[in-house]
Amino acid sequence: MSIDRIGNLFSGLSRRDLLKASTALGVSFLLPTLSARAAEKRGNERAKSFITLWMNGGPSQLETWDPHPGTAIGGPTQEISTTFSGVNIAADYPMMAEQLQHLSLIRSLVSKEGDHERGTYFMKTGYRPDPTVIHPSIGALIPHQLETKGLEVPPYVSLGDGQWPGRGGYLGDQFDAFRVFEPGRSVQNMRARVGDKRQTDRLEGLDILAKSFRKGRQYQSEKSLHQDTVERALTMMSSDQLKAFEIEDEPESIRNKYGDSRFGRGCLVARRLIETGVRVVEVTLNGFDSHASNFEAHTNRAADLDKAFAMLVQELRDRDLYDSTIVLCIGEFGRTPKINPLDGRDHWPNGFSTLIGGGGLRSGVLIGETDPTGMATDPKDPIKVQDLYATILNQFAIDPGEELMTPIGRPLHLCEGTPLMQLLDA
Repeated sequence: MSIDRIGNLFSGLSRRDLLKASTALGVSFLLPTLSARAAEKRGNERAKSFITLWMNGGPSQLETWDPHPGTAIGGPTQEISTTFSGVNIAADYPMMAEQLQHLSLIRSLVSKEGDHERGTYFMKTGYRPDPTVIHPSIGALIPHQLETKGLEVPPYVSLGDGQWPGRGGYLGDQFDAFRVFEPGRSVQNMRARVGDKRQTDRLEGLDILAKSFRKGRQYQSEKSLHQDTVERALTMMSSDQLKAFEIEDEPESIRNKYGDSRFGRGCLVARRLIETGVRVVEVTLNGFDSHASNFEAHTNRAADLDKAFAMLVQELRDRDLYDSTIVLCIGEFGRTPKINPLDGRDHWPNGFSTLIGGGGLRSGVLIGETDPTGMATDPKDPIKVQDLYATILNQFAIDPGEELMTPIGRPLHLCEGTPLMQLLDA
């Protein structure tokens, strides 16, 4: 359920009203609020969180983190030096160049999926699509495996209008990412629009309707997760933690540094959610499917990505949240070294780039290399997506080799990879 739909159901209700209504509905508020002590923990004492910056459409490695200027495959893209010794990136990213020393760069990620939907599935789950099972995204696995006690907002949030947000898969729809299509601008849908009495009447009417539906339909009722959704929505709508979705109280200077774009606001909301105790946040930036006018498209996307990504890293560091928060910038694949007749680049799953940092991972590690001539299809030191995700799970003290049983009795590992020792502290 999206935040807009919840807002439409319960707008107009104060915390006291929700408590009264919850009593009428038979709903109990079992979760305590996240203690101030837990929320204020910093550094290594703080529970780990995970932010994915999802580059929807497949960003070109050559126009972002692995440029090859002055070559036949490089096109007009220029490079700039960075604070990461010996590493240059595309010149469209001057702010990220200043932050790069705090991250590690993989230039040799490989996949076997060159289709957008299949590639997204693989990159978000670590498994290739299989018609017999729907795998959970890594973002769903983390709150499934770890306690989120005290959290009154969803532990897994997707910000932006990505076409394929993370799913709970065989874990169940309750582990789907909670979607916010317009981060930083949806709060009005969670505020009062009708009087208290009318809203209480609405909830009492909903209770009558729900009870009527449940009669003789216990199985269908449980499968629909309706009651669970209502309970979680009532809890969230009455919580002070909901303020994490708001950015109006942030200084204008901070908001400007993230940028007044959907992605920029999303990154700012992501920082606020992590600070509140949310485990996993995904922020989507669309517009990388550049079969035509590749260079113009990437320069336009860089205008949003550069400032928001750099500000996110800086703020996490300034607030002593970086050691507890893994930040990953990734898309479903890269783009071809060859420039097509439309001045574009096509899909390329054979060697593309990702940036990862924070969460206790080593920074300043460069892995892999692509051929500057474009002749060699495979990169040097290819890295499997499964190994990248095993590394992330390892940082959460989750055993990637643990098996879960699917609803049809099929045991599956959380992840089929092995942690990348290059990124782990000795």
